Amino acid sequence: MTVLILTSEQDVTADLAVAVLLQRGVPVMRLDPADLPGKAVLAADYAHGDFDGHLSVNGHVLSMGGLRSVWVRRPGEPAAHAAHASRWLTAETRQALYGMLFSAPTRWMNHPRNADQARYKPWQLRIAHLSGFAVPPTVITTAPRVAAQFTEEYREVVVKAASGPPPDDPDLALPTTLIGPDTDFSAVAAGPVLLQRYVPKRADIRLTCVGTRLFGARKRAAPDQIDGRYGDTGYCWEAAAVPERIAKSVHEYLALSGLAYAAFDFAEDEDGLWWFLECNQGGQFGFIELETGQAIAEAVADWLARRASDRRVPEGRW
Repeated sequence: MTVLILTSEQDVTADLAVAVLLQRGVPVMRLDPADLPGKAVLAADYAHGDFDGHLSVNGHVLSMGGLRSVWVRRPGEPAAHAAHASRWLTAETRQALYGMLFSAPTRWMNHPRNADQARYKPWQLRIAHLSGFAVPPTVITTAPRVAAQFTEEYREVVVKAASGPPPDDPDLALPTTLIGPDTDFSAVAAGPVLLQRYVPKRADIRLTCVGTRLFGARKRAAPDQIDGRYGDTGYCWEAAAVPERIAKSVHEYLALSGLAYAAFDFAEDEDGLWWFLECNQGGQFGFIELETGQAIAEAVADWLARRASDRRVPEGRW
């Protein structure tokens, strides 16, 4: 039984878990969908009232009947490396690859359907509320008047991108910034803006979840620090205990979202309260493992290597 990992060749975080799987003698196939067609070949057969499918990468052949689990890490766009790449070829290749994989009775970390939904920040905030997290008051709007009223109410407000850092340098992009009521909000009409009440913090918290296993990490915040993801704060990540209340909310969040893996970011205030900021369904864990010594890659390998209890039907949620 083979673990299939969908990611790029340069994904060093995946390398950590691959090394553990290979040490345990668990077969692994690594595929970047960008290499299909070309370096990879597929065939799916829905004839004779049954289904069978095969993937071939560098001479290594994987039958869908021998698929143990799928880890969707950082896959490229299907057919992106093809000799005659096009939007149509990408759409056709996505249909062929993921349609075949969805047909197989296997376990997903994370299933693309659940992962796609989990990327939406407004949806994250709603699920966070339902899960019992402390969530800073937030508004997402294209109305300058609404933005001004929100900032007038909460005074110190952070403005940031809902979708994360932009891949290029668009004119309308804005880094995470602390603003006040005197801000000119006229440009809000040009594109949605996310405003959130500023949480003065004493530390950043990263909580990595692998199935039911939780790995908490804490990094002291620098004075007047707004976004701990960028810049050198002078502090390192350290392992941190996960409060029981947070653990309960995390498990509830994972159950509602159908995620097997997630990386949560919190702001810890002066009273020790963890405020929910976001949940990244494909967040990196390598830097946390290297600084804290936590065995996150082993936990990922454990989850991927475990056999499904029922392999008769395709899995849509975990």
